[in-house]
Amino acid sequence: MEKNIFWLENDQLKEIASSFREKVEEGLKHENAEIQCIPTFISPKTSDINGKALVLDLGGTNYRVATVDLGQGSPTIHPNNGWKKDMSIMKSPGYTREELFKELADMIVGIKRDEEMPIGYCFSYPAESVLSGDAKLLRWTKGVDIKEMVGQLVGKPLLDYLNEHCKIKFTGIKVLNDTIASLFAGLTDNSYDAYIGLIVGTGTNMATFIPADKIKKLDPSYNIQGLVPVNLESGNFHPPFLTTVDDTVDAISGSLGKQRFEKAVSGMYLGDILKATFPLDEFENKFDAQKLTAIMNYPDIHKDVYVDVAHWIYNRSAQLVAASLLGLIQLLRSYNKDIQKICLVAEGSLFWSENRKDKNYNILVLEKLQELLNESALADVEIHINNMNNANLIGTGIAALS
Repeated sequence: MEKNIFWLENDQLKEIASSFREKVEEGLKHENAEIQCIPTFISPKTSDINGKALVLDLGGTNYRVATVDLGQGSPTIHPNNGWKKDMSIMKSPGYTREELFKELADMIVGIKRDEEMPIGYCFSYPAESVLSGDAKLLRWTKGVDIKEMVGQLVGKPLLDYLNEHCKIKFTGIKVLNDTIASLFAGLTDNSYDAYIGLIVGTGTNMATFIPADKIKKLDPSYNIQGLVPVNLESGNFHPPFLTTVDDTVDAISGSLGKQRFEKAVSGMYLGDILKATFPLDEFENKFDAQKLTAIMNYPDIHKDVYVDVAHWIYNRSAQLVAASLLGLIQLLRSYNKDIQKICLVAEGSLFWSENRKDKNYNILVLEKLQELLNESALADVEIHINNMNNANLIGTGIAALS
C-alpha cells in the first residue's frame, strides 16, 4: 500500500475542530445530542482543599481503594497506587447489587481508620449527575449487567451499606466519571486559566469547565452559577473525513453508528483498523493498540507494509485528538478571551505509549495541536500536558472534600 489513506491535511483537521466545537455547543443546548455534554453537580474547591477522603475507583475490570490526604502541600495517597482487586466477577450472569456491595465493602472494611471521612467514588459507567453530587446509573457497559441498579442512585445505597457494616461512619459520598476526576486533579495547581481532562486509552473522552450560562439545557430552577464541570462523552463525536476502513470497523463493532471518534482514535479499536485495512490477511483475534505499537516498535519481525500502516493509524489517532482539543480550546476562548494558559491532565495507556522508531503519541498530539493553534490565530495559548500519577484518585479526593 503506497498511499496513506489515513493522512489528514491541516485544513481537514481544522474542519474537524470546527465540527467538534459545533457539536459541543449543540450538546450544551439539548439532551441526547451527538456529544452529550453531561453536567456534573460537584463544585470542586480550587484552594484550601483540606482533609482526608476514602476514594473508590471502579473501572471495567479493576477496583481500587485508597485514602487521599489533601492537607498542606502535595496530595498523599495511601497506599501509593491504592489497593487493587480484580472485579471481572461483576460480569457473571445474575450477579446482584448485594454481591457487588459486599465485594466493594470487603476492601474498605479492612482499611484502618480512626476518623469519619467522606467518600469519593470514581464510577466509570454512564451515569447522570444529580444535584446532591450523587449520580444515577443510565446503563451498564463493558459486559456488566446488574439490572436492579439501572436508573437508581449509585452512591447513596453504597454509603448506607457501608455505614451499616463499619464502626466508624462515612460522612457523605460524591460520584463522578473518570474524565471529571482527571479534570479535577489539575486543580492542585491553581495557576492556570482553564483545565481540560483527557483520556486516550482503551476508550477516549474529554471533560472541561463550562460557564453555567452557556449550558442552555440546565434547568433554571437549579439556580447554578459559575463554572460547571462537564463530561463531554466526546467518544461519540462523528468526525468528517473518516475512511471506508473506518466504516468497516464500525459495521463489525456491534454498535453501528455509535462512538465513531472512539473507533478511530482509541486503543480498543486501532488493531481492528489495521485488520480491516488488510481484509484478506490473517491476524489473531485480540489485536489492540498494544499489538499495533509492537509492530511499530519491532519492525524487523513484521511485514514492511504492516509497519507503515501501523504508523499511519497511530499518527492519525494523535492528529484527531489534537483537532478535537483545538475545537474545545476555540470554544473556551470564545467564552473568555483571557484564557491563555491551559492545563491538560491526560491519562490513558495509548496517550502515554512509546514509539521507539518515531515520536511518542503525546509528542505527536502536542506538536500537531501547537501547529493548529498557530494557524488558527491562537498562538498565544500555552498548553501544559500534565502526566500526573494517580490523577483519578486525586481528583476523586478533591470531589469528596468539596
